[in-house]
Amino acid sequence: MTASTMVTEGAAPAAAPATRTTRRRRLPFSAWHLLLAPLSLCFALPLVWLVLSSFMTNAEINRFPPALWPKGIDFGGYRYVLGNAMFPRWFANSCIVSTVAVGSNLVLGALGGYAFARMRFRGSRALLALMLATMVIPFQLTMIPTFLVMKWLGLIDTLGALIVPSLVTPFAVFLFRQFFLGLPREMEEAAWIDGCSRLRVLFSIVAPLARPALATVAVLTFLATWNDLSWPLIAINHDTQYTLQLGLTTFQGQHHTQWAAVMAGNVITVLPVLLAFLFAQRTFIQSLTSSGLKG
Repeated sequence: MTASTMVTEGAAPAAAPATRTTRRRRLPFSAWHLLLAPLSLCFALPLVWLVLSSFMTNAEINRFPPALWPKGIDFGGYRYVLGNAMFPRWFANSCIVSTVAVGSNLVLGALGGYAFARMRFRGSRALLALMLATMVIPFQLTMIPTFLVMKWLGLIDTLGALIVPSLVTPFAVFLFRQFFLGLPREMEEAAWIDGCSRLRVLFSIVAPLARPALATVAVLTFLATWNDLSWPLIAINHDTQYTLQLGLTTFQGQHHTQWAAVMAGNVITVLPVLLAFLFAQRTFIQSLTSSGLKG
């Protein structure tokens, strides 16, 4: 074997990494993006069509086959919605219900999750299992008992009927418990030695470390309460107590529907949801990856 042959054979393995590096330079992103990008567009198409339809007239929306692009920008739907005297009231009602539900789930969910994660008491495991079992019960089975309880409390046809059943959810308690189990105990034990109570440890030490879990619970609770229609449809009768989702149903009549107003109202309704998710997107994903699957 000659020296030139040995040099050639020795240089051959080094050519493969160079080839792979060249291919990576030609493709500046993951190959999975070629599949995920079209899928994301498919999911975004309904939202895009909703925005475009909000600038159409009722005649364009009702036309068959339906128009995919407006002939001109028409703000008739937005004028109809914003000109409705009750629309600001509906928007304020949704904001009140969602804000109170988010705040109560953050506080009560953190208290319950910390108790299940750090405190051992008789029947704690059975109580946790019973609480988690309620997550698989469909709303249709608890609808009538919840209505009777709200009627007994005198909250029917008030915003309290929408707030009280959403004060704390089993999912919020479970998510906080999972996140707290992943936190080290050393800092808490040091705080106990310094004389801190459990509540002060929770709100001064543990809560600042649980920002991903807080953001996740806040976003999911906001989505659930803001988009809820079935329970307000049952518990609310007077239009002054309508939420935004319930108020939009008044634009749909038996014989005539203001589809441009419906589309415009839905665009206004979706905007707070998109802003809330974009604001907490990073911490939301961080919480799901760090605590959502731990046992």
